[in-house]
Parts: sequence; structure tokens; C-alpha cells
Amino acid sequence: MNQPVKQNSEFIAHHGFRARARDLVRDGAVFALSLGKSINSTSGWIRFPYYHHVFDDERAGFSRQLDYLKQHGDFISLSNAVSLLESGATIDGRFFCITFDDGFKNNLTNAVPILLDKKAPAAFFLTTDYIGLDVDVDQQRLLDFYDHRQTLMEFLNWDDCKKMIAAGMEIGSHTMGHTQLSGLQEDDVRQQLAASKKVIESNLDQRCVHFCSPFGIPGRDFDPQRDPALVRAAGYKSMLTTERGAMRSGDDPFRVRRDHMLANWGVHQLRYFLSQN
Repeated sequence: MNQPVKQNSEFIAHHGFRARARDLVRDGAVFALSLGKSINSTSGWIRFPYYHHVFDDERAGFSRQLDYLKQHGDFISLSNAVSLLESGATIDGRFFCITFDDGFKNNLTNAVPILLDKKAPAAFFLTTDYIGLDVDVDQQRLLDFYDHRQTLMEFLNWDDCKKMIAAGMEIGSHTMGHTQLSGLQEDDVRQQLAASKKVIESNLDQRCVHFCSPFGIPGRDFDPQRDPALVRAAGYKSMLTTERGAMRSGDDPFRVRRDHMLANWGVHQLRYFLSQN
């Protein structure tokens, strides 16, 4: 029987030689492009670094990254960030809002202790059909999470989520089954939004007001003309995407840009990607 992945080295083990070679070339290019780059030192922005996992061999890297971010801005919760965007007021400062997608167990065991140590609030978006599944009993369903079916990930359960809330973290929706919204009819999008929200609220006894689009690229993974309006109508206060870039005063909280991170990335990668406007 497969064991859940604990190390990033295990997570990428299924990558072929070409994929690994491509990653090395890309990293070299990013290093070269990062020379002379820096995170914007002027005030007036919020950036949303986001992750999926912090494996056992990524804890030190994640801690270093938070230290680096703290040198360039202050940490802010998702609800406070959205309130700033909603207000339209001038953003007086430089802020980082950390989020996590999918709902993996290592978000609690590895990420939350480091976040607490660095005094960094974060929001965690749950794929609700997978929350509480057992790695032994539900192994085939868990393997289905990735198309290649070679990686067994352990997900949070509802007690885990309550612990995260008690620690000052926030919980949002990532649909029920990690569903690409653009492939759904309008009524099915409404169902995903409403059902995942209801499951979270009934299990955690608090409102779920933030939504994150799976995959998250506008025009490919969601309909930018249709879906943000459906998210708003479903009772959410924000919709997060995977477009990169900073958010500034007057930007739409239903089209939040975020910067994807891997917890073992070096400073040059953070410097390059967070220098992009």
C-alpha cells in the first residue's frame, strides 16, 4: 500500500528527465533575470504569495522565505487585505498576504507552526470532497487528485481545520472536487460554489467568505465575464486567481492576483517574481 508523500523529493520523483532538465534551465534563466531586480520599495501594494504544500524537507526553506518577505513588507490577513481593496482607500504600506490551495495535511503540521513563529496569518482554501479522507480507506480516491495518479497526498480533516482557525488562520473554498470552472455550465458553477461553502460552514460553524478558483488562469480555467459575478452572488467577498502581480487601491477583490511559490525556492526566485508588477 502506498504511503502519503512527506518529502518534496518524493513528490517530484515521477517527473521525467526532460522535466527535470527543463526545471534546471528555467531556474538558471530566472537567476539571470533576477540580477538587478528588487521588490518594489514604494508603498501602496498588497502581494499574495501562495503555496500548495510545505513538505518536511521544505520547512527550512519556507521559514527563510517568510524572513525574506518580512524584510520588504508586513504580513496581513486575507480578510483585512480584502477589506482594504473593498474600501478603495489608499494602501498605506507594503503587505504580503499568504494563502495555500487544496488543503493538504502538511499545511497544518509544517506550515502553520512556522507561520505562527513569524507572526504571519494565512488563508487555506479547501477542496471539500477530499477533506477528512483516510489514506488507507480512501487511497484510490486520493490518488485521483492528480491526473498521473502516482502521488498520494494526505488531506486535512475538519478537526485540523478547527485547530488552524483557533491559531488565527482563515479557511476558504476551493470548490468541492478541484473543478475547473470553465468546463462547467453556469448552474454547475453555482452548485460548486454553494455546496463547498455550505460544507465548510456546517463543519466549522463560521461563515466562508473567500473563494479561490482551481488552476485560476482567467480565460482558460474560469470565465472572467461570468464566474466572478457568480462568486459574488453566492455570498463570497473575494475570488482569488493565479494571475501574477501586485494588488493596489481600486483593484477588484473578485480578481485577486497571486504569486505562486515553492517553499524551497531561493531568494533569486522570490526577487524575480515579486519584482513583476
